[in-house]
Order: sequence, then C-alpha cells, then structure tokens
Amino acid sequence: MPHNSAAVLTGPFEKLTVRDAAYTAPGAGEIVIRNRAIAVNPLDSIKQSTGDMMYRWLPYPAVLGEDVAGEVVEVGSDVPRFQPGDRVVAYAVGLEKKRNHAAEGGFQLYTVVRSSLASPLPSSIAFADAVVLPLGISTAASALFQQDQLDLQHPGLPSTGEAVVVWGGSTSVGSNAIQLAVAAGYLVVTTASPHNHERMRALGATYVFDYASATVVADVATALAGRTVAGVFAVGTGSAEPAVAIAAATGAKRVALASPSVALDSVPQRKGLNLGLAKVGLQLVAGNVALQARCARHGIRARFVWGSTLMDNEVGPMLWEGFLPAALAEGRYLLAPTAEIVGSGLESVQPALDTLREGVSARKLVVTL
Repeated sequence: MPHNSAAVLTGPFEKLTVRDAAYTAPGAGEIVIRNRAIAVNPLDSIKQSTGDMMYRWLPYPAVLGEDVAGEVVEVGSDVPRFQPGDRVVAYAVGLEKKRNHAAEGGFQLYTVVRSSLASPLPSSIAFADAVVLPLGISTAASALFQQDQLDLQHPGLPSTGEAVVVWGGSTSVGSNAIQLAVAAGYLVVTTASPHNHERMRALGATYVFDYASATVVADVATALAGRTVAGVFAVGTGSAEPAVAIAAATGAKRVALASPSVALDSVPQRKGLNLGLAKVGLQLVAGNVALQARCARHGIRARFVWGSTLMDNEVGPMLWEGFLPAALAEGRYLLAPTAEIVGSGLESVQPALDTLREGVSARKLVVTL
C-alpha cells in the first residue's frame, strides 16, 4: 500500500504534528485521492483555537482539512464517474459526524472522499488554483439552494427577475455565492472593501457596496427598490446584524448565516480554565438571542448554514455532479478567491493556519504536496 503521512492535531489547542498515517482503501461510493494541493479554512483554525467547543465528536489524533485536489489512485465499488489517474478537486468531510475521521481528513497525502463530492478537473486548471473551491462552494450552495435555507432555484433556469444579497463577497464563501446565484438567474448585490469592488463585478455582482460605510444598509435598500429580494446571505464575522437589517429594509423573509457574530479564532489558545473562551460563548448566545428577536419582529427566518449538509440532499449532486464539472470544463466558473501558495509539504500546514489566524482578505491559503 502507498505510504501515507498526515499533519495531525494530537489534542486540544496543540500545534499540528506531521507523522505517519494509515492508508485506507475506498469503500462503496468512495475514491482515494493523492493530494497535490490542500487549503486551510477558518473551521480548521477554530477547531485548533477553541479545543472541544466545536466538533466535540472528533477523536484525537485528528486530521483536519476540507479542501483537496489531486489524482485518483483507487476507486471503490459503485463509482462510475472516476478511474485511477483522473485529476479531481473534492470536498473532504472527515470532520463531520459518522465519518471515518482519520481517513477522510484533508491534511494528509492520501484522502478518502465521497465520489459524490468530487469533480473532474480539466488539465488546464492547476491543482493549487482549484483547491480554493470545495468548502467555499459547498457552503455557498447549501445556503442558496437548500429548501431550509434561501431555497433559490438551481443554476441553468431562466432569470426570475429577483435579487439576492451576499454580504461579504470577497470571502471564499461569498465569492462562490455570487457566481452560483448569478448562474441561477438572480441579480446579485454584494459588499466588499473598495479595492475588491471590480473583482466582485467580474464575478457577476451588479451592485457592490462598501461594507464599512455608515449608509450601506440604506444604499443596498435603495438599489433594490421595487425588486423582490429572494434572500440575504451573511458571510463573515459581524455580518448577521447588517444582513438582517437589509432583509427588514427590503422585505426579504429569509437570511442564511454562515458566520457567528464573534471571531472564534481570536480566543487565546490555552488548556484549562479559559475565561476568554467562556466570554466568547456567552457573547455568541446573547447575540443570537437578540438577533432572533429582531427577526421575529420583522417576520424573518434566519438560520445558520453548515456546508456539509448538501451531502445528504439534492444540492450535493446538483453541484458536484451536475453543475461544477461542466462549468470548469467550459471555463465559465472563476476560481475564487485567489490562491496564495504559502508552502510545500505537510509541515507548511501549521504556518498556514497561523497566517490565517492573523487575518487574510480575498485570498485562500494553499499548501502544495
């Protein structure tokens, strides 16, 4: 069997350690990928920063990582879409419940992934560029298209004439949400720092506003006057409150929330009594109670979205088997945000997480393998 290595989280708040790892053969509906590029996400940083506040079910040592791209090396039964040697980009779900956590984590040389969460990758697209997609596009699709979220029509249908607001368009999730909503026939309004406005328009947004402007809520409402707003998608720390305000101002009744109101990865990493972590927990609870009370006054339904939920409903096949393969092959989907290669080898994953924790804008940190 191939020799595998992984960057593992050995315990709460620990730094990642590179060591030998078991190679796992694929089961039914699965493939094994020899990773050539992986990317880090806030979820990985938050898990490391907050101990067992999140993913309590995850055993140690844990293999984090959701974004992978590389070559298929082995195919399980009931997988007609792939064969060994195929270039793919995929969403690794090892952090989720009832999964093989060690085998399905992304921060290793060989990762088992569900074939239904993988897309063929044209030879014209580099692994490092493609790996910016998986978690971001999956979270965006879950928020936009799931019936319990914004419940938009799927890509490829005629325009509805309705609008969607994406707060936080320059983020990984926001950049994908803009493109998916446009592909589904919606006019998109988004927010971003001024230096990212042209890039937001290149992704398909019709209107772009400065999220830091004191009049941004009113500006968005004015731009959408007379138009039905199908929903508002809030991405980024602190996005929930202005997103709900926009919904109230425009008459939208659904808000999808991708981020908490408090930056979880800003909590000091320490074992034992952690007053900072306790304070953040209280702020989260209090903030959500206040937010839901405001939503109730305006008849708005606001729900948090989890990117992996699409693997259990119709959105997953629509995205990973229907939409994305053709969109990539035909060059009609932009790989966003921009990949920034910050190192090579599994030893570079921890420094990438450290950099992410310091703050990254309109970029995706990538490690090549």
